[in-house]
Amino acid sequence: MTNLLSTSPYLFAAIVGIIGLLVGSFLNVVIYRLPVMMQRNWRKECLEYLQMDAETETEPFTLSLPLSRCPHCQSPIKPYQNIPVISYIFLKGQCAHCKNPISCRYPLIEAFTAIASVLVVWHFGYTSQAGFALVLTWALIALSFIDIDHQLLPDSITLPFLWLGLLLSLFGLFTNVEASIIGAIASYVVLWLVYHGFKLATGKEGMGYGDFKLLALFGAWLGWQILPMIILLSSLVGAVIGIAMIIFAKHDRNKPIPFGPYLAAAGWIALLWGNDINQLYLASVGL
Repeated sequence: MTNLLSTSPYLFAAIVGIIGLLVGSFLNVVIYRLPVMMQRNWRKECLEYLQMDAETETEPFTLSLPLSRCPHCQSPIKPYQNIPVISYIFLKGQCAHCKNPISCRYPLIEAFTAIASVLVVWHFGYTSQAGFALVLTWALIALSFIDIDHQLLPDSITLPFLWLGLLLSLFGLFTNVEASIIGAIASYVVLWLVYHGFKLATGKEGMGYGDFKLLALFGAWLGWQILPMIILLSSLVGAVIGIAMIIFAKHDRNKPIPFGPYLAAAGWIALLWGNDINQLYLASVGL
């Protein structure tokens, strides 16, 4: 099987695409449930600190329990109704029981995860780099949508992957140890300085501490050399989309726009094509 997958890129990409659909279905659960779990835990800790009786949960709420159900009628979703993308099309985007519409976001995330997964393995091939890049890609998708929904980048995802990046540098998988350590430190410090400089100048918070940790994650995985590109790309895309939202979508300019998805997208692009982009830039300026 190993020989077959290593010599058949199309088969390997197809299998990974199917796995990506299944992972995307799980990411939908993570994106919805993890912030709720965090909020419940924070509330419990606050009540304990205030020496108040904590509310007793009627049922467990984890990534695995309770089983998936319709948000409208609470009817359980059967396994054959939970096949990624296919079930949504077969059910015409409606609950099988109450016929209320189901958000198209679920199959879109599943399809997006599959496409991103295929791009990763097509770029890296049948290598250990592809395996770790896949796991990072899935984490970035979860972080991005959680940040869009809640303006929150959970440490329970960000920090383990930051440490994983440092660990991988011991084997030189994406960068060396020196570049990884400097990258993690420099990334955090740069955004920390930007944050406090912006706050001193405007009295407002331009980003959250989760953004510092996310950029530090990329510094640990890819090294300090790639950081200018990630910062430039994320700032450029963020500025363009932010201005477009204000002009065309009448977005309230006082309402913050999460920066995490732009960082994640820029870091993912750097993961796959960072060296090519750097070489193209150096060639264009004659270096």
